[in-house]
Amino acid sequence: MDTEERTEHEDHAVAQVIDRLAERYPDRPRAFIEEVVTEERHLLDGKPIRDYVPVLIEHGAKAKLRRVTGHGPAHPAHG
Repeated sequence: MDTEERTEHEDHAVAQVIDRLAERYPDRPRAFIEEVVTEERHLLDGKPIRDYVPVLIEHGAKAKLRRVTGHGPAHPAHG
């Protein structure tokens, strides 16, 4: 997989992270979720191994979204 394909794959995976978080946290505006995910993604810029980046982004974004209101998702979801 070349760099462009890897970036496209990562972009798609990050879009799926945003979708999952928007479903899990329906009380948070989607634009806010996208901002949190983008922040998490930038924290990982320049890291050599990109395979787990979407998972790390989702984990970090969930933690930030929980801190915003001090509790978990509005309703239980898988993951």
